[in-house]
Amino acid sequence: MCAEHAGRADRGPSVVTRRALRTTLSACTSFFVCLYALDRPAAATYALFAAVSMAALSHIPGTGRQRAAVMARATPTAWLLLTIGTYLAIRTWSAVAGMLLIGFFLAFVAAAGPRAAGAAPGLQLLYILPCFPPYAPDTLLERLAGATFGLLLLILAEVFLLPEKRGPTYRRMAAEAADTAARCVAELGRAPYTLSAAAAETAKEAGGSLRPFRVDEADRPAGPGLRDRALSHVGLAARTLLARLVNLPPPPPPPGPVPMEQEAEVLTAVGRAVTETADLLDGTADTTEAADVLRRVREQAAASAAREAPTTAPRGRRRAAVLEVTDAAVALATAAELAVRGRHARVPEDVDSGRFWYAGKRAPRLWWHRLAGHAGPRSVYFQNAVRISLALAAARTVAGVDSLPHGFWAMLAVLSLTRTTAAQTRATVRVAITGTMLGALVTGLLLALIAGHTTVYAIALPFVMFTAFRVGPVRGVGWAQGLFTLTVAFVFAQLAPVTWQLAEVRILDVIIGSLIGVVFGVLAWPRGAQRELHRAVALLLTTEAETVERATAAVVEGGPGHVPDDRPLQHALTMAESAFAQHQSEPRTTTEDPATDWQAAMMSGHHVLWGSRRLFVRGGPAVGPANGVRLDHRAAGVATRMRKAAEWAGAGAGEAADPRNGPPVPGGPATDGPPGVSSPRFFAALAWLNSLDVDVDRMTGADNPFGPSRPNGASGPPDPP
Repeated sequence: MCAEHAGRADRGPSVVTRRALRTTLSACTSFFVCLYALDRPAAATYALFAAVSMAALSHIPGTGRQRAAVMARATPTAWLLLTIGTYLAIRTWSAVAGMLLIGFFLAFVAAAGPRAAGAAPGLQLLYILPCFPPYAPDTLLERLAGATFGLLLLILAEVFLLPEKRGPTYRRMAAEAADTAARCVAELGRAPYTLSAAAAETAKEAGGSLRPFRVDEADRPAGPGLRDRALSHVGLAARTLLARLVNLPPPPPPPGPVPMEQEAEVLTAVGRAVTETADLLDGTADTTEAADVLRRVREQAAASAAREAPTTAPRGRRRAAVLEVTDAAVALATAAELAVRGRHARVPEDVDSGRFWYAGKRAPRLWWHRLAGHAGPRSVYFQNAVRISLALAAARTVAGVDSLPHGFWAMLAVLSLTRTTAAQTRATVRVAITGTMLGALVTGLLLALIAGHTTVYAIALPFVMFTAFRVGPVRGVGWAQGLFTLTVAFVFAQLAPVTWQLAEVRILDVIIGSLIGVVFGVLAWPRGAQRELHRAVALLLTTEAETVERATAAVVEGGPGHVPDDRPLQHALTMAESAFAQHQSEPRTTTEDPATDWQAAMMSGHHVLWGSRRLFVRGGPAVGPANGVRLDHRAAGVATRMRKAAEWAGAGAGEAADPRNGPPVPGGPATDGPPGVSSPRFFAALAWLNSLDVDVDRMTGADNPFGPSRPNGASGPPDPP
């Protein structure tokens, strides 16, 4: 999730050196073969820029083999874009319209995950390239052949030249976490039936290892496909299971049974199913028998708990917590089967289908679901797509109307320098223009000295290109723009006679493109994801509060179980997570509270979604008047704090007053002491509300602006891993 960590990893010296060498080798080889061996200048141009666009301008994460796989899948799209761009470029209006629509789509597809987002800029460049003179549709086959040749050499270089060792996959890390959970369950089945401090710490570390920023960006399960969705679900279920095991209350003291016979049976089934799940994820087993047994045991335990007479608080809490463990284990086993077997996985009808709505769905439908969910002005992916498409269309209009020489460079400047916030774009543009001017000065001097000696340019090009792609990513955008100016000058000097004035044109184009990027960065959502994150979290917390009240009311009233309509909560959670993901890659403002734990808001959304669904689906008798009042007050306190948190989060978007100065938020009546005898469903709801209270506390740490609401005697579980 943290793009900053991934960005630093992708720009390590050894990684950058390998990528620069692959780019240089594939681009220069394809260029020289097409230009000097085949005498095809058009093919040479497209071969070089195809390799450069997908290797240097794109930011595809992963090892060389992973990047090569993405490039291979993107090649048909590159052919389509080159064809459309060639035919639309004949007239300015059609080129601008195409730039607006295709530019939006290619930027918007970033919602599909890191791999799609990484390839999008390179594909944008391949569409931009044929939009400028010479307008020659008759050379389309030559252009396609050149681009294909350049991409083929790049793919081969990524696979075979200095291959990197792939780190641990998310699936492997999930298998290790499941194995840790199985060991914890085994320890809980032995006296004293609680986890030791060492085992609890190991469980927390295993859960923390599944946080997305701990995994290479290429291995994060962030795509819209079934397996990626299921693997992401595996990580969340494993973290939830480990947290439930760590926070499992101690068994009731004698004379009660220690542990209860049914509880021992449930924990045994959980241990076997989780062990089987670990083996399934690790690829050493292909069976779901233990998981099927666990599902039956879970349903029997839940039905038995619903039929039993009211019980005391210690026993009720322990039983509710054990049922929470089985729910998490069933979710983990089901998600793991989907992640491994895809559409061939079997999801039993008795499993909560709302969690696994994507099971059996085909890829086009899942892609549509992901993109449609972000098709609105509140999505940061939609905002970025609008911003970049308008800027590209404006640059193409200026280039077409004013016949801007080498207008391709102006659009390349828009594409490479426009950022998600206006402040970041302005800072980038200042450095880029400075680097371009210095690079243009050196370029002009070299062009004047070398003149028409084409051999010199050919010999120097590989060294100049390698330096540009080796130094630029490490030293910053100024160095990148300056060295790229020199690189493109040495390329064009081999295609046609040039003078020192080419450097002057390069400066003009970069300035025009940069100014267009700044203008649209200021006009279109200038604060990027920072303001949208505040809005999205405010909406998420408000929706959570409404869900908490509805779920608690259902428990108090009792009745048959049913599947709730939680689509509003799912959508709010999706919007908040996408804004949070982009927020990680943006510089923070000085006014933002560094203690704010935004990820805690995301976790609370998942806890509300899963917990409320369990309470709705399970059904059961009413909890009685006294405990009904107790639950109502407890839920009112949690919901009020969530709404207070929503007001605080919304203040970042609307510059409202600091809610820390507002009145304290009560958590319930003073008589809200420890519960007495009640139904198992009551204790399940109470445990859920206590855990949500902890989530709200974690959002801002010790400087919590929402005020305490946990009544005396009530205690929630510690922070989950």
